[in-house]
Amino acid sequence: MDELHELNRRRAFGHQKLLSMDSKVYKAFLEMEKATFSDGALSRKSKELVAVGISVVTNCESCMQWHIEQAVKQGATEREILEAIEVAIEMGVGPATVNARFALEVMDGAFKG
Repeated sequence: MDELHELNRRRAFGHQKLLSMDSKVYKAFLEMEKATFSDGALSRKSKELVAVGISVVTNCESCMQWHIEQAVKQGATEREILEAIEVAIEMGVGPATVNARFALEVMDGAFKG
């Protein structure tokens, strides 16, 4: 849990620092984030679950923490979050199987040629 508290501390520090420095880029990012996670064809909860999966695949620990906590605040159940993580597992491994197909073709060519 200390690691999670440290992530929160660092996130809050960076957030406040960028705001105090009047970062136009960061302010634009916050507006984009607000628009991205607002309810639309997908609910905010659904969007947070998508973000959980992407966070796992991209190995962004701070993102995982943030989006899991946001998903819970939006009413996501433990099972829904687990399934988002499971989709990420498949998506993380899936590309390796595609790459393996290419490697097999290269290997086949190397032994034939």
